[in-house]
Amino acid sequence: MPMSNLVDVGLSHYLALSAALFAIGMLGVLMRRNVIVMMMSIELMLNAVNLTFVAFSRFRDNMDGQAMVFFVMTVAAAEAAVGLALAVTIFKRFREVNIRYFEHLKG
Repeated sequence: MPMSNLVDVGLSHYLALSAALFAIGMLGVLMRRNVIVMMMSIELMLNAVNLTFVAFSRFRDNMDGQAMVFFVMTVAAAEAAVGLALAVTIFKRFREVNIRYFEHLKG
């Protein structure tokens, strides 16, 4: 296959993919009431940000964006741990994982 038929993947392609992933994640957070689905959507949004960091880092030929990804991954791990603990607490009390039960955890 000749190389001239292949499309060059540029920065705009990565940014478009990242924007699409972020939009899907945002829709998941806004539309769903299940805590587990919301956490997965937040993870998708954070991975979209990671893709943007890596794409800019690659096309600018520096490592700053790739170093920033490690910090985002740390935040994502902490979010997953706290969110999972809250989801388990809600499930133990109400036998369902729904966001409307979070307000009942005050007392």
